[in-house]
Amino acid sequence: MTTSRPDAILVKDLEKKFGEFIAVDRISFSVKKGEIFGFLGPNGSGKSTTIRMLCGILTPTSGQGFVAGHDIYTEPEKIKQSIGYMSQKFSLYEDLTPFENIRFYLGVYKIPLNQWEERMQWTIDTARLSDVRNRLTRDLPPGWRQRLALGCALLHKPDILFLDEPTSGVDPLTQRHFWEFIGQLAGDGMTVFATTHYMDEAHNCERIVMINEGKIVAGGSPSEIISETIPDRPEADLNDAFVKLMSRKSD
Repeated sequence: MTTSRPDAILVKDLEKKFGEFIAVDRISFSVKKGEIFGFLGPNGSGKSTTIRMLCGILTPTSGQGFVAGHDIYTEPEKIKQSIGYMSQKFSLYEDLTPFENIRFYLGVYKIPLNQWEERMQWTIDTARLSDVRNRLTRDLPPGWRQRLALGCALLHKPDILFLDEPTSGVDPLTQRHFWEFIGQLAGDGMTVFATTHYMDEAHNCERIVMINEGKIVAGGSPSEIISETIPDRPEADLNDAFVKLMSRKSD
């Protein structure tokens, strides 16, 4: 049961306004240590704004938030050192090799020099990049670049891994291997906070929160959300529940 684990992320009445526009409207949720947690919503729902606040990039307007025990208002730099982040858009340097990208991020994360060789080899092995470590990153297939991006996000052994649409554009087999590895990380105690547009992927999450128009509209395990949203359709799936929840107008 996830309730027996401490909170890795705790959010209470979190709000973000841009002028008169309320992007995130007093949301509250928690994520347990070692949990794979899904955060789902359509474009413009407040999903990305929430993630930016949790990652210490954007200051909230009001409310509370703690990530890996650090206050999102007063300790954003400590948060950045405690998390790994893998974005939907490939963010590494395509004119560098995988080896050079990894070496660059070892410096970014301020990893002690005496650990570089061990972390470099771990990342190359984990991402299965030994055969292409000296090829230009731009020449790698999407699935290989995805593995490199994930490896760089894990270089500093973060407590929490944020995944923003991590498997966009990769084939189903790569997608399956990716989530198998994420399951291993969670099994070892890492907390995973993921967004995805693929409802079949969301079933890899222990719990899900769905957000629309800045407000949380559902929360629970995938099966709980389906049964609570569409109780009269036993054949319904998470995609059906998502469509129904996102089509509702907020009060």
